Amino acid sequence: MPITEVPRGLAGVVVTDTALGDVRGTEGFYHYRQFSAVELAGSRSFEDVWHLMFRGHLPDAAQRTAFAAETAALRRLPADVRDALPAIARSCAPSGPLAGLRTALSLLGASAGLRPLYDITAARREADALAACAAVPTLLTALHRLGRGLEPVEPREDLPYAANYLYMLDGREPEPRRARAVERYLISTVDHGFNASTFTARVIASTGADLVACLGGAVGALSGPLHGGAPSRALDTLDAIGTPDRIDPWIRERVLAGERIMGFGHPVYRTEDPRSRMLRSIARDFGGPLVDLAVEVEGKVEAILAELKPGRELHTNVEFYAGVVMELCGLPREMFTPTFCAARVVGWSANILEQAEDSKIIRPAARYVGPPPPQPVPAAPEL
Repeated sequence: MPITEVPRGLAGVVVTDTALGDVRGTEGFYHYRQFSAVELAGSRSFEDVWHLMFRGHLPDAAQRTAFAAETAALRRLPADVRDALPAIARSCAPSGPLAGLRTALSLLGASAGLRPLYDITAARREADALAACAAVPTLLTALHRLGRGLEPVEPREDLPYAANYLYMLDGREPEPRRARAVERYLISTVDHGFNASTFTARVIASTGADLVACLGGAVGALSGPLHGGAPSRALDTLDAIGTPDRIDPWIRERVLAGERIMGFGHPVYRTEDPRSRMLRSIARDFGGPLVDLAVEVEGKVEAILAELKPGRELHTNVEFYAGVVMELCGLPREMFTPTFCAARVVGWSANILEQAEDSKIIRPAARYVGPPPPQPVPAAPEL
């Protein structure tokens, strides 16, 4: 097969067809199936969007009730998995819940006897995916609490996905405003094209591996600070700046030193990130000093970047205001990226289910740039 040269990082390279959604970077728009993701976040529940991604259409009233009940019933963990979580939390204490999730997911899959995607029906694949998605928030919150010396909070089937997630974090039923703000954030991050973690999940799915193997790889990709690990780092930037008078010198020093400003820039968008726009609106509804500082930092940083990096469109991305909204809603910073994961697991799973319908393994090539072969193998040194 002839070798085709492509850009570094596969930027802009189309690798497959998908019916799940797309990101239009030059328009500042992205969608889940045929619907604007931002509009869905403004008017629909997380369960509605989950149904859309898995089953191809938004549910009617009866389907909504049935799907919510079906997924809520899957939130509780098997006893053997639950009993192992304290040891996992202790082992992963230095790294946090996301690292523990990789281990816990593997245990969950082994406990359930998940079989390779290649060997099971589409219905069985979806059942496995529903169970895994429902369990991820329970695993994440349990690992977080155990890491702090607290007992896990058992899930409630009477609460929606986002409200139950917050409830399992601190044991208190969240106020509706806080739950809805987090739900809108979760909806906005369900899927976002062929990002690194989604592509990782699909590569593993193309081998026919079981669903949890695919999700474990995706979680590993998400843990990188250049992917899902930035919300807390963007908020750390606001903390470091502190007051408006420090914005200009703080930013200029780092840009001139070639440092990355977390929360700004995106590999696809050449306009404002629509997720950032929506989250800014949510943050402004809450108001307060943190929001005022964030808005001022956004404006000044964009002006400084335009001055020092002319010709490049650098705006806030989803991580900048995501950190602000999650802080306002009381989430611990170490749970920012895990919360992103609690949403993206649905998008990963939808992509895994779609990839499983294609029996072609993803197997690209690499250009060899080492010493020219073949060279004689030197004799082994005498002892």
